[in-house]
Amino acid sequence: MLADLITIDLLEDLAGKKVFWRGRDYFSDASVRRARMVGDKLTAKVEGTETYQVELWDDAGDLAYACTCPHAAEGNFCKHCVAVGLAWLAGAVDLPDSEDADETSPRDPWQDIRDYLSVQPPEILADLLLETAMRDDRLYQSLRLKAERRGAGGNVVKVFRRAIDNAICTHGFVDYEEAGGFAGDIEQIVDSLEELLTPETAAVLVELTEYAIERVENAMEHVDDSDGEVGSVGERLGQLHLDACVMARPDPLELATRLFRLETTLPQGLCSFDAVTYREVLGEAGLRHYRELVETEWRELGPRGSKSAYDTHRSRIARLMERLAEASGDIEELVSIRSQDLTSAYRYLDIAQLWAKAGEPEKALDWAERGLKAFPEQPDNRLRDYLVAAYLDRGRHDEALQLTWIQFEEQPNLAQYQKLRAVADKLGRWPEQRERALAWLDETIVREAATTNRWKTTPSVPDDSRRLEIALWENDLDAAWTIAQQGRCDNRLLIALAGQLEASRPQDAVELYRRVVPSIVQRTNNTAYDEAIKLIRKIGGLMKAQNQSQPFADYLAELRVQYKPKRNFIKLLDRV
Repeated sequence: MLADLITIDLLEDLAGKKVFWRGRDYFSDASVRRARMVGDKLTAKVEGTETYQVELWDDAGDLAYACTCPHAAEGNFCKHCVAVGLAWLAGAVDLPDSEDADETSPRDPWQDIRDYLSVQPPEILADLLLETAMRDDRLYQSLRLKAERRGAGGNVVKVFRRAIDNAICTHGFVDYEEAGGFAGDIEQIVDSLEELLTPETAAVLVELTEYAIERVENAMEHVDDSDGEVGSVGERLGQLHLDACVMARPDPLELATRLFRLETTLPQGLCSFDAVTYREVLGEAGLRHYRELVETEWRELGPRGSKSAYDTHRSRIARLMERLAEASGDIEELVSIRSQDLTSAYRYLDIAQLWAKAGEPEKALDWAERGLKAFPEQPDNRLRDYLVAAYLDRGRHDEALQLTWIQFEEQPNLAQYQKLRAVADKLGRWPEQRERALAWLDETIVREAATTNRWKTTPSVPDDSRRLEIALWENDLDAAWTIAQQGRCDNRLLIALAGQLEASRPQDAVELYRRVVPSIVQRTNNTAYDEAIKLIRKIGGLMKAQNQSQPFADYLAELRVQYKPKRNFIKLLDRV
């Protein structure tokens, strides 16, 4: 039953916070129209930059949904669905009269309308369409385009180009709220273009889709397409272009030249114009010409220098070269391509993984070790981890452990500690490695606290947060308690420790909670106050369970005196 399914929490979970708030705005603006039950489905129209049809229904205990907007077409729970769900919760839905409704065979209003229209004479239907077109600009533009095509004779390209220009003209920046309507205008043109996918007009469609794609790509630099609606229309244009090429069979050399230009110059890259995508249409001659164009450009670029900035054009040409190599299955060629950019340790790892996937582990190891040597001052831990695994496989245990230790010494934190334990456990050497690691971390904490510089002119109190985090991960509560008492620690970790101590050592948990409350209240904002109140309630529950109701009351009184100027906090405290 929808009554049991639709809740505020469910709508927000399905849509996400951002989309939920958009949907709430639609509902608040009374954009939901004609919300009613049709059979077992809740249907409605949502008015925005255009009108969308929404349906919600119970699908075996799950809330199923459909909407005619592009965002929902990708499987998303859109803002229009949210608005209709809120209309249901607000009681703004027409329900069938339980006494008169035929529950077994409810009437379909759309069928009633179809039956009515089917018996009307053509002139009446024409008048109805014209009357509707006067109110609906999208329908007007669609009908106008069809009429112009009929009267244009052989000049269909001119008619469509003008329509494309009109639909894709941004007139300034298109913000998030306007993007859906902008996408809808373009989609209407795509609907009309699809009518040209016939053997007689497919060649014209190739030309027009290329023109439209270029216009959309350039327009997107001025559009907030956060929901991806415009991008979806661009992808649809790309598929239509490919279908038209398959049908029209344009000259393969000319097509290869145009595809190369589109793939390497369009700013957004909504559609793929690479040779592999168009392999069937290009044929052997077209593929060869496309490859020649790519390779010529690749040779002119040459190897990437170590200090070269990122170059989008270079990246595109490299990807085209890789696609061609992948299609041919030539691993040597693919390695050669990627070897033109060895500007980071990760690039060596990338090639090592290529060789490993190709069943050449020794070549993979060689490339990984070359990468480690090439960047001694800028190492990449992903490359190191790869080598650690390779060394373990080959029985080179000391080298594997040493590489892991280097990482821990550089960054003595929980993540590197866990990594060190995983390797040492495999070698059966964890107890002594653990002692060594904790000693190194303790030395590091003391050294960092004593260090001074231009921003930290005096020594500081040692921060034992990393030590406490490790103790919590190891579930060593005694060690964690000792660490928490001896130095400064992150409040988040102290709260976590207190939570683990509640059951077995409630008084210690109370002490930790009371310790962190002042620093939270001192942040002086309502979010911090809410966080502090939650901890105070925990303190109250633990103290009352130990028959300490009066000491808890005294604690609340102390807080009221201490934080009397913080009126918002005192209001919340009075509810405890």
